[in-house]
Amino acid sequence: MPISRSKIVIVGAGSVGAAVAFNLTINHTCDDLVLIDRNKQKAWAEAKDLQHSLGYRGIRMNVSDGDYSDCSDADLVVLAAALPYVPGQNRLDQTEQAAGVVRSIVEPVMASGFRGMFVVITNPVDIMTYCVQKWSGLPDNRVIGTGTALDSARLKVHLSETMNVDPQSVYAICMGEHGDSQVVPWSQITVGGKRFLDILKDNPDRFPGFDLSDRSRHITQIAYDIVLAKGATTFGIAATTVQIIQAILRDENKVIPVSAMLHGEYGESGVYAGIPAVINNQGVKELVELHLTEAERAALSESVRLIRSYCEKLA
Repeated sequence: MPISRSKIVIVGAGSVGAAVAFNLTINHTCDDLVLIDRNKQKAWAEAKDLQHSLGYRGIRMNVSDGDYSDCSDADLVVLAAALPYVPGQNRLDQTEQAAGVVRSIVEPVMASGFRGMFVVITNPVDIMTYCVQKWSGLPDNRVIGTGTALDSARLKVHLSETMNVDPQSVYAICMGEHGDSQVVPWSQITVGGKRFLDILKDNPDRFPGFDLSDRSRHITQIAYDIVLAKGATTFGIAATTVQIIQAILRDENKVIPVSAMLHGEYGESGVYAGIPAVINNQGVKELVELHLTEAERAALSESVRLIRSYCEKLA
């Protein structure tokens, strides 16, 4: 009986797709990795460079360039195609153009006979994930966007630096849109098991001037600052994406705030948004419904409303 091999296809071999591919390679996340890009020479070069990186690592993994026919037996297809950032724009300003790109990818992927899972990075990711699910016809638990997972990682690191503790000791998430309307539910954040709001209350002299609204805006803004300085965010989103992929392939039942379809949770349905979800080999196993404050719940509803309004324009 043949031993099954895990296979991932990345569509988009630009800076983000290449960074995801490198993370998958150095972590030996799969057996076969295929890169697809409209610039075929770029996909070939990235694949060769990645294969050469394994020369001293003792990892038996096949990295190659390919085309959409390679998706037929893939376990996962990662949509890493990205539009160039235009200064002054937010992610939502790219919706119509991004939708055209995503549709041009989903159709040939599905025509190949693909029946695996999609992991969507392309921004605006909540809306694009919704589109991928509708256009692919796959069950919504098998179409996942990176959502607010990266924002949550940024928040964890920011708080760990503020408090001088290891990021693993911080539980922090962002919810809603991966964008300007995202919500930081401060009531749910803990450090070492203690509520962060209680830490602030108990230590008024230790964190002078710590303003929750300002910190929330900082987490939203920092992505734009990075993009302006280097052209794109790459390492953070790559590591985030690989965490999601590993949770799927290794059946980890790991809770990650991804862009997932809501089915009545938080009073919302039929829309993708960043929500903590249990991820395993089913994709999204279930969503975690937190006991948010009234203000947090209202802010989340407003963020979801914004996402829905853009989805309806594309429906």
